[in-house]
Amino acid sequence: MQVSVESISKLERRMQVQVPAERVTQEIAARLKNLSRTARLNGFRPGKAPLTVIRRQFGMQVHREVIGELLQSSFAEAVTEKKLSPAGNPRIEPQSIDEGQDLTYTATFEVFPEVTLQPIATLELERITAQVTESDIDGMIERLRKQQMKYAKVERAAATGDKVSIDFIGKIDGVEFAGGKGENIAIVLGEGRMLPELEQGLVGAASGEHRDINVNFPADYRATELAGKLATFSTDIKGVEEPALPEIDEEFCKSFGVTEGGVAKLREDVAANMRRELEQNLRNRNKAAVMEKLYQANPIDVPNALIEGQVRDMQVEAMRRSGAKDASQAPPREPFVEPARRRVALGLLFNDVIRRENLVLDPKRADERLDEMVGAYGDAAALKRAYQQNPDAMRQVEGLALEDQVMDWILDHAKVRETASSFKEVMNFEG
Repeated sequence: MQVSVESISKLERRMQVQVPAERVTQEIAARLKNLSRTARLNGFRPGKAPLTVIRRQFGMQVHREVIGELLQSSFAEAVTEKKLSPAGNPRIEPQSIDEGQDLTYTATFEVFPEVTLQPIATLELERITAQVTESDIDGMIERLRKQQMKYAKVERAAATGDKVSIDFIGKIDGVEFAGGKGENIAIVLGEGRMLPELEQGLVGAASGEHRDINVNFPADYRATELAGKLATFSTDIKGVEEPALPEIDEEFCKSFGVTEGGVAKLREDVAANMRRELEQNLRNRNKAAVMEKLYQANPIDVPNALIEGQVRDMQVEAMRRSGAKDASQAPPREPFVEPARRRVALGLLFNDVIRRENLVLDPKRADERLDEMVGAYGDAAALKRAYQQNPDAMRQVEGLALEDQVMDWILDHAKVRETASSFKEVMNFEG
């Protein structure tokens, strides 16, 4: 077999392959001979039909099959001979496929780039660290109390934080406008869910009172027909309720599934969840920072075939999240191209670290990663078993665990500056 290779760009190769006619002929003859042993033809006992008849009946079909298989097998042999690593499937253009002649074709394909990592020891990285403190736990418990907040009717004037129920009609120049009418609408004053002037106009109002409140719609208001206009809301106050936070007691604990151990057990569970979420967030933030530094320090050419494959995967994922099922509903590819290029490049860089440093997946790390993933769910043990029984799902878990190992190796060998932060800052938690 004769093979020649031409570089037509940094990563694209054009390969000419010539398979001797003798190999094609021998393969066709062997296939026909095997077929003659089992073929059933009218007028002949099974396996007794002459080869000439077999060839006349099945020759064209066998020829097509042999050519198709030789195109694949000879391509694999050729890239192995030339020590090439194709990135994606080749575009094969047959030139001569007639029986009795050499099989010749051109294969055009991309190869994986040669990756030469900059020394990791020169990479300057920042690693954010943080801890969950007792104060953070207090803040989270307080947030949980607010989630369980109830409102109690009062006979006083409304203040910020109270819930006010109103009927209203909005008019512009004395004319009602679409969407400007409501009955028994509950507004928590100060939450900012309604127009600020309307909320402020209800402060000090009491049940049974009528108020006309002037409201200026912002110039950039979403309903353009109202933007920049002055409206008057005629409001009737139906009731005022004040917020009441629950006591942190046994009943409060039971509302969060803690039936034994009381407040101490609730704090323990809350702290465990907070630490798990903090660890995940820190890992994701530090990982993103490492990946960005690695990507910027090691620019590489990326095969278009891999980029296009990644774009398709990202489009499918976007469709899955949106609930779209028809291919016609796929989002446009352009916004995904650069993220796909970055993802592929980082995959190549990570693989190079794995290869150079002989990193092997630690099963314990994969198990820990799985425990972390299912830990936030009610029946974590059942969900873990479901993962373990699904090979595709486990490959994803193992891939994430190996990525974590690569990140740890990079952080262990780079120039790392640790920056202490807090739970609130890392989690953007204001409670």
